[in-house]
Amino acid sequence: MRLVTRPSLLRDYVRRARRSGETIGFVPTMGALHGGHVSLLNRARRENRRLAVSVFVNPLQFGPREDFERYPRNELQDLRICRWAGSDWLFMPAARAIYPPDFTTRVAAGPLGDVWEGAVRRGHFDGVLTVVLKLLQIVQPDTLYLGQKDAQQAALIAQMVRDFDLPVRVVVCPTVRERDGLALSSRNAYLGPDERRRARGIARALRAAKLLAARGLSDARRIVSETLRVLRTEAKPERIDYVALVDGKRFEPVKRLEGRSLLLVAVQIGGTRLIDNLWVLPGRRGR
Repeated sequence: MRLVTRPSLLRDYVRRARRSGETIGFVPTMGALHGGHVSLLNRARRENRRLAVSVFVNPLQFGPREDFERYPRNELQDLRICRWAGSDWLFMPAARAIYPPDFTTRVAAGPLGDVWEGAVRRGHFDGVLTVVLKLLQIVQPDTLYLGQKDAQQAALIAQMVRDFDLPVRVVVCPTVRERDGLALSSRNAYLGPDERRRARGIARALRAAKLLAARGLSDARRIVSETLRVLRTEAKPERIDYVALVDGKRFEPVKRLEGRSLLLVAVQIGGTRLIDNLWVLPGRRGR
């Protein structure tokens, strides 16, 4: 595995691989790698001749009162995980290599970037799309691998790829969870013991609503209401930013569950903000 810090050097490696007819899979991350990232690395490794991974905590996607400075960082562990997973190139650039002093251009996320996460974190998705576009231009992969936990982010990246005719396939991989259902996230490291116990209530709320839908409940308000009830009872969050049942493409709220829909949750437990989602399917008896 090669540790690369300069975009120009990574482009050289990619160019040589392409001349040899080798396919390239790419997993972009902000580091503090965990089992969810490993699942992406493993799939990308299986499906491609070469695997590129980036570790870059992107300042553009953090608001002024968010956790950029304290975001978990463990570069040595990240390097070990990437080597163990069979990565060919680990790209760990400095901020100035991605955003030189004269950098001014931003990607505008559009309407999908203004709802749910985008409404709570203004400008967040503009920062995400800007860095992903830059990384795609540097790595030039055949396939980009993303996680379902960040469903709205993945949808926006896929939209950007289509809108800009980028020659890359986007693959969204299932969320990886702890045994108690908590979605793996780098921010889980912030949780204290009591907060960690409460956090498992997020997945329980999602599963409770999914079960109701499977039994035939189709009224979106009642599905959301059940999610909120279990959240408040078991997770006891300090704040609930949103709970919504939406279609999986435009992320618009649905009134009735008539096809596969996405149940979104964003809460704060202690000082940690957590997001999660679950696909919900209609049961046989709608009511």
